[in-house]
Amino acid sequence: MAMQTANASIGLRLSLVLATLLLVIAFPFALKPRENLLAAADDTVVIISPHNEAVRHEFTLAFANHYKSKTGRTVRIDWRLPGGTSEISRYLAGEYLAAFERVWIANGKPWSQQVAASFDNPHITPSPNAAGDSLEQAVRRAFLESNTTCGIDLFFGGGAYDFDQQAAAGRLVASDVLKTHPDWFLPDSIPQDVSGETFYDPAGRWIGTCLSSFGICYNSDSLHRLGIERMPASWTDLTNPLFFKQVALADPTKSGSAAKSFEMVIQQKMQELFSSAGAESDAILALGWTQGLQIIQAASANARYFTDSAPKIPLDVSLGDAAIGMCIDFYGRFQSESVKIGNTPSRLQYFTPAGGSSIGVDPIGLLRGAPHRAVAEEFIAFVLSLEGQKLWNFKVGTPGGPKKYALRRLPIRKELYAAEYTSLRSDPEVMPYEEAKLFTYHPAWTASLIRTLGFIIRITCLDLHREQAEAWRELVKAGFPRKAYKTFTDLSAVDYQAARRLIKPTLASPNRLDEVRLAKQLSDIFRHQYEEAAKLAKEGK
Repeated sequence: MAMQTANASIGLRLSLVLATLLLVIAFPFALKPRENLLAAADDTVVIISPHNEAVRHEFTLAFANHYKSKTGRTVRIDWRLPGGTSEISRYLAGEYLAAFERVWIANGKPWSQQVAASFDNPHITPSPNAAGDSLEQAVRRAFLESNTTCGIDLFFGGGAYDFDQQAAAGRLVASDVLKTHPDWFLPDSIPQDVSGETFYDPAGRWIGTCLSSFGICYNSDSLHRLGIERMPASWTDLTNPLFFKQVALADPTKSGSAAKSFEMVIQQKMQELFSSAGAESDAILALGWTQGLQIIQAASANARYFTDSAPKIPLDVSLGDAAIGMCIDFYGRFQSESVKIGNTPSRLQYFTPAGGSSIGVDPIGLLRGAPHRAVAEEFIAFVLSLEGQKLWNFKVGTPGGPKKYALRRLPIRKELYAAEYTSLRSDPEVMPYEEAKLFTYHPAWTASLIRTLGFIIRITCLDLHREQAEAWRELVKAGFPRKAYKTFTDLSAVDYQAARRLIKPTLASPNRLDEVRLAKQLSDIFRHQYEEAAKLAKEGK
């Protein structure tokens, strides 16, 4: 009898376990959305993008409805997601290299390193007459006149710098939108330039779709825990020693938005000095470069980590894994919305330092050889139309707004900042075209040094982060003694002159060993400096 009771008990427990397992398996299917975003369709458009799931979801649904209403046909968006803009750039370069090699060989021509180095080289210009072309010019001409395809239609999302690089290489081609909708490209709708930033390529190879700026996100609960009463307001606040091991940063060699954020820090220091002096000079720019790098260096010394993924920063800050971090505006605003509870202020706050960032764009561009060009052209036009623009910042459920996610992005079309739309917008107080007047971006100062800046930050901060943080810890403990602090902040090896005349040319060298040698040389210099700074701080010097 006892045996039967035990067996019955075991059987009951097994039944409960099986029922629980079935429930766990069935639950996701019960929550599966009604819309099948991967369903077969009459037409397809292939888009490579760094945009997050929320953006992809809303534009997929909205464009499908728009396309069906206009054409009577269904459409599927095939999203390709290799990573951030740096990864996308490398991916496109590799795909076009392989594609053009196939085309070149199919035409009976021998492939070589010379051909590979020439076809997408923006520094090679074909001669006026094809008969006068050198081999390099003939290769470049062949690519620019070809319909070589990587199998993808559109590049959507990133920064203007990344799209400029793709356009210069010849991977982006002009779309028809400038011709079909000229009324959109007027100063009161989509201006071409704003405060030094270009909003669309004059040739139409890329067009800005929404606006972005760079700033700081912070966790108000974490600041209270750390005893910080004054809310951060500037880039310099990232250097506060109270934030030691509490700052979240992204690797500028992996994230285009991180590289641009760091550039903003330097540009602001240059502009402050420029305004004080009343004139531009190499000495002013050099001092601004150094002072900006010193802010980055101190923020790095406070860093908890450098991530490869820029969206990770506001997520971690919202969770309290870091107290503060640098991020692009929409990552900060979107995460702030995600963790907000009821009508109480979100624990995650984002701000753009006053006069500390330009207003740039997230573009869209048509890729050479787009296999579904007609649908791709329609998608570009939809994204730039008022119908598509409303998705960026309208509240969920408002007329024309997103269905599920508040994207918290800023539309590029000026019309949507009119008073009639104020109550519909998620961020009615944010007026980017007014904010742009506080900061003028000077591309001649730093734009050509973006890769150089990323390399310098990697060498001085990422690769030597342990030594840097240890030296900073000793400096803080000792109250920043003068000689130790001067040693720590000595950036003469990577100053403005070195960046332009040594580091940038070295990074452009076809011999990759040149970059490796320079990295080793600079690493040795800064490792010694950090160790010496820590030693001097311990001695109180």
